[in-house]
Amino acid sequence: MSSVYDFEALNIQGQPIGLGDFKGKALLIVNTASACGFTPQFAGLEALHQEYGSKGLVVLGFPCNQFGAQDKGSNDEISSFCQLNYGVSFPMMAKIEVNGGGAHPLYQWLAGEAPGLLGTKAIKWNFTKFLVGKDGKVLKRYAPTDTPASLSKDIEAALAA
Repeated sequence: MSSVYDFEALNIQGQPIGLGDFKGKALLIVNTASACGFTPQFAGLEALHQEYGSKGLVVLGFPCNQFGAQDKGSNDEISSFCQLNYGVSFPMMAKIEVNGGGAHPLYQWLAGEAPGLLGTKAIKWNFTKFLVGKDGKVLKRYAPTDTPASLSKDIEAALAA
């Protein structure tokens, strides 16, 4: 696989989505959780979606239950939680694994393209973020502690490229 556009995932309703549908747009891909200390970042992710969506940014949330079992719910429960509590209107995908043998191929590729600290390919925790340029290549990986608002300059640069 040479770009993010080579992958497919299921949306939170279970329908397959080819990431090639987002060709020419910048993507912010985030593994999310509904019961995590970082869960309030949904509000910041939604703010980025509102501010930059019309300029070509797509935020994609991938729920994951691998860190402290912090997203135990079904896809329907997760979707309702995100909409009711944070007004999430950006695309949420079906729950996946991001580490280990069952890791979604997209996350295997993302982690390989943008390793974390000390070259680790593992995803450290919920709300690890990957910024992908309009060419489908990974630009940067962000730690869970990096707030969505702190990504604005990088997002603007990706959209301007």
